[in-house]
Amino acid sequence: MVYHFLLCLITLIVDLFASIRLAPDEKDLQIALLQQQLRVLERKVKKKPRLSRPEKLMLVAFTTRLQRQTQRWQERLREAVLLVQPETVLKWHRELVRRKWTFRRRNHGGRPKLDGEIEALIVRIARENPRMGYDKIQGELLKLGFVVDPTTIKNVLRRHRLLPAPQRGKSSWRSFLKHYREQMLACDFFTVETLQLQTLYVLFFIELGSRRVHLAGCTPHPDTAWVTQQARQFVWQLDESSIPMRFLIHDRDSKFTTSFDQVFVSEGIDIVRTPFRAPRANAVAERWVRSVRQECLDHLLILNQRHLIRVLKEYIDYYNVSRPHQGLDQQVPIPRPRSPQGVIRCREVLGGILHDYYRDAA
Repeated sequence: MVYHFLLCLITLIVDLFASIRLAPDEKDLQIALLQQQLRVLERKVKKKPRLSRPEKLMLVAFTTRLQRQTQRWQERLREAVLLVQPETVLKWHRELVRRKWTFRRRNHGGRPKLDGEIEALIVRIARENPRMGYDKIQGELLKLGFVVDPTTIKNVLRRHRLLPAPQRGKSSWRSFLKHYREQMLACDFFTVETLQLQTLYVLFFIELGSRRVHLAGCTPHPDTAWVTQQARQFVWQLDESSIPMRFLIHDRDSKFTTSFDQVFVSEGIDIVRTPFRAPRANAVAERWVRSVRQECLDHLLILNQRHLIRVLKEYIDYYNVSRPHQGLDQQVPIPRPRSPQGVIRCREVLGGILHDYYRDAA
């Protein structure tokens, strides 16, 4: 823009020197000729040209100068300014005045910026203690050697979109279920098609806290007697568990009959039925079905019922003992002592479909 302004200024100076050498009659004739050319251009050009900022500045300067003349010069002004309206020139002038008085404010004084480590600590304490207010957070920081004003804590939480303590401390389903997940079970059915296109129904249970999977059985005909018998056998296995179960989640499938539920109710386990067409209400069980299909069943041709039971038992053993889980911070449902040293070995699972890496005991 600076170079364009200098170019316009140099052009204006050259035009002024050229007009000085002209006689008054020649100047009037040249002005009349220029006005006629502008009128012709206005008729031919549909859109008025867009002027640059230096050109606007020059027009405003000339207009301000001409406004100081007499009424006769005002009439000449109306004839001279043909490309733009007088209101437009006044708007440009107001814009130049606004730009003149616009400046960047400097920050003189004020509180110093809060250290990033302290801010992260404030956010961590607020998220881990949802019922803790600004003053209590200030007290926790004071124990750690940080002196922070409660107003600063309030501003930090507001920047991170954390609500105040009374609203932030409301219980959520995530926190509520997290407290009881060690005492919750889930079960579900999924189907497998054999090589001869026979449909087999697989019933399984999964512990929500540890993600441990239990295979109840598989059958081509999941009638009431079979489902109830599998429930009894599974309850006998639960008696050996150190953590008593309190809740069982399953959907509203007709295969989960009243006799099936009564087996668990007699052991003090409450039945929780999920809403209709809401698979996310039993998300842990649904996620395991996806895992067993993607990692195992999609890579095999199941011959018959006996073959399916053998495959599922091997996969579930790998799933419970050796497979890391993201929901458990990359731990396994049934942890076993691992050797920190030793030669790294690889165990093939399901004939090499999966691989289990471990260290050989030194």
